[in-house]
Amino acid sequence: MSDLKLKTVTLGCKVNQYETELVREGLSRGGYRDAVDDESADVCVVNTCTVTNEGDSKSRQTIRRLARDNPNSRIVVMGCYATRAPSELKQLPNVSEVVIDKREIPDLLGRMGVIDIPNGISKFGDRHRAYVKVQDGCLLRCSFCIIPYVRPEMYSRPSGEIVEEVARLAGNGFREIVLTGIHLGHYGVDLNKGKPKADWVRLAKLMEKLSQIDADFRVRLSSIEATEVTKELIAVMAKYPDKICPHLHISMQSGSDSVLRRMRRRWGSQRFIDRCKLLKDSIDKPSISTDIIVGFPGETEAEFQETCQVSETVGFSKIHIFPFSPRKGTPAAEMPDQIPGDVKSDRRARLAAVEDKTREAYYQSLVGDTLDVLIEAEDRDDASVALGTSCRYAPVYVDRSQVEIGERYQVKIDRAQSQRVMGTLV
Repeated sequence: MSDLKLKTVTLGCKVNQYETELVREGLSRGGYRDAVDDESADVCVVNTCTVTNEGDSKSRQTIRRLARDNPNSRIVVMGCYATRAPSELKQLPNVSEVVIDKREIPDLLGRMGVIDIPNGISKFGDRHRAYVKVQDGCLLRCSFCIIPYVRPEMYSRPSGEIVEEVARLAGNGFREIVLTGIHLGHYGVDLNKGKPKADWVRLAKLMEKLSQIDADFRVRLSSIEATEVTKELIAVMAKYPDKICPHLHISMQSGSDSVLRRMRRRWGSQRFIDRCKLLKDSIDKPSISTDIIVGFPGETEAEFQETCQVSETVGFSKIHIFPFSPRKGTPAAEMPDQIPGDVKSDRRARLAAVEDKTREAYYQSLVGDTLDVLIEAEDRDDASVALGTSCRYAPVYVDRSQVEIGERYQVKIDRAQSQRVMGTLV
């Protein structure tokens, strides 16, 4: 066993989690192993997040804690905070290197003694689903978001490389692969410059290539924008129902056209509704989840009610609700009419009540259907029950004695509750 010990900590999004795994796999080839129990690490890698001020604070706290618990370690800091403010992070204890650009990861691994640099991952910790980053960078300038300032360069990985990685992960037992990116729906835009349209590779074509891999796995998309729910993408989803999850996470942020304009979003609420309808017209009972910000600067009660109405019209299966948090360096942080915290909390609670209603209605619609379910864990409170995630993103509870953790099963849904559905194997 190697004497070089490693600790990694990831804050933030699925892209960060993938990149941390890539670094861990590379370092394992260079002789590092994960530190266990109370072992002090030789190297600590912290993948930071800077989406919110709280993300910055947590990143700094993590670095200080690792320095305290691993006094002789070198700490390598990467991620969006590292890109935004490298000089701040270099001042923290034990920080030996700050990686400003994620494209520097191969160089970082080389400096740390890794000769065989991986171009993808082959495992994903002890999870049963794996994330695969296919794209980086965002060209949009939503008024509330700092990410385009720290990941402005858009680039896509070659599709052949992604196909090889997904096939490798599926061969290693991962039954669900989640494709992720900073702006996933823009996959291929940079690769297609100067090429005739017939030769373009976009997200729909990538999904088609992945669906043709002969292995036991399914693919899920992490998050896309409404304008990227194209006829081509929907057609591929319909063509490969056993390989592509009938679930899209379509980021809405607000259902009010006036708020959307202040957010500098690229569409109005009706286009969002229309794209969701297009999906529903072609796919049987698709699950649609979303992100919504409540209490954006200047949001009136009437504008908030518009968001609630659109949410009910679409019938989201899940809403990730975020009270607006001003991010220094973004236009929204300087906007007038900032909403008081108690108003944001009240609107968050009321939108959560709308979500309860739409989610329960969706779950009830699944009763009697047979769903593809990935079993992920034993229920903490009841060892006789196993918890899985269905292709339609609904949590599913089944008899633990009939299933193996990490495998997929066909489950007929017998009944639904507000937070889950229950079923039996078929």
